[in-house]
Amino acid sequence: MPANEHGGEPTVAVWQALRRRPLRFLVSGWPWRCWAYLLSGTLLGFVLLLTLAVLLFLGLGLSVVGLGVLLLATAAVLGVPVGAVERRRLRWIDPTPLHDPHGSLTGVSALAWFRTRLRERSTWRELAYTVLLATVVTSVGLGFAALLGLSVLLTVAPVIVWAVAPDTVMLAPGDPISDPAAALPGTAIGLLGLTMCAYVGGLLVGLEVRAAWSLLSARDEDLRSRVIELTRSRARLVDAFEAERRRIERDLHDGAQQQLVALTMTLGLAELELRGGDSPAAELVSRARGEARRALDQLRDLVRGIHPQVLTDHGLAAAVAEVALRNPIPVTVDIELPQRLPAAVESMAYFSVTEALTNASKHSGASQISVVGRVDGDRFVLLVTDDGRGGADPAAGAGLRGLADRLAIQKGRLIVSSPTGGPTQLRVEVPCSA
Repeated sequence: MPANEHGGEPTVAVWQALRRRPLRFLVSGWPWRCWAYLLSGTLLGFVLLLTLAVLLFLGLGLSVVGLGVLLLATAAVLGVPVGAVERRRLRWIDPTPLHDPHGSLTGVSALAWFRTRLRERSTWRELAYTVLLATVVTSVGLGFAALLGLSVLLTVAPVIVWAVAPDTVMLAPGDPISDPAAALPGTAIGLLGLTMCAYVGGLLVGLEVRAAWSLLSARDEDLRSRVIELTRSRARLVDAFEAERRRIERDLHDGAQQQLVALTMTLGLAELELRGGDSPAAELVSRARGEARRALDQLRDLVRGIHPQVLTDHGLAAAVAEVALRNPIPVTVDIELPQRLPAAVESMAYFSVTEALTNASKHSGASQISVVGRVDGDRFVLLVTDDGRGGADPAAGAGLRGLADRLAIQKGRLIVSSPTGGPTQLRVEVPCSA
């Protein structure tokens, strides 16, 4: 249920307006909004009452042939669209937003949608609200509409007397009114009735708001289930990314890389055949062989950048040591692990190091970089420190921000300390169970 700004019991806006300034309430826009809300709710409730009656009658009658089950299931989930409409309609008279308790089911089949919704508790709470709207709210709304209509007629009674033949306007049986002034007592009674309708309408609307907060808002268990589903979908995305990465690595290693090796060997044989002759093709073949070698080296670097084989074969410490040897700035590596980390943690830590080393080489102006890795409890902690000029801002570029996003997928976090003048330290923490 929504809470007020002080964290206590929520305050209904219309009740607050009634309590603070009851006289000003009458001349404000609140009565009109309350009346519109009550009358529209009565109309909607009447339609829902007919719809539920038809679905239940046909569902029970056709249950023997199987079609009735579908109709009964439709009646059960009828509260889902009704809840969505009511959460929007509630904004007419109360600024407190109600969050949708349901998770998104975009792209799923109708059968999967029904199964998921029928398993959610919020669906049954919305069905209870729909039944309440169709019965209690509709009944009360009809009585309120009758009182409001009678009060309006009595208020405009002099106008009716003036516009209609006198003999046809009667306030009581056998008591015709021929003078509009004689209908002024009816106007007084009508104004009193409108005043009562204003206050009663505010009270009734407040009760509906309370019922909507209780039955239509997202509860803690709804939010927890959505967090669990988000966590599962996030894990599926990580697994899908890892599978796609391995496929690309395999295709490059077994396909394009082998073809370039074969091309280099073929060009080498052609160069041997043409060596010693005066043909100008010898120089072109030699140049083509050199280009093929450079393309092969670039492809090997690309494959190593996607996922180095040394990381798979020998673990994180060996892979980081290899990266450190190729870095233009001297790097000291101190990674001690009691055992091999999970593959996802190793991969994330490796790419964190490569991103940190790339940023330091391009922007820091450092002369020395250190990489330290330890297992602290159930988390792997990685520290990358350089003695550069500092001033690194994760929000200024896509590199560190993208790294932080990737760490968040595995419930990790990135802490950057980079005061002006240095040093800069990146602290990466990844759960070992990621």
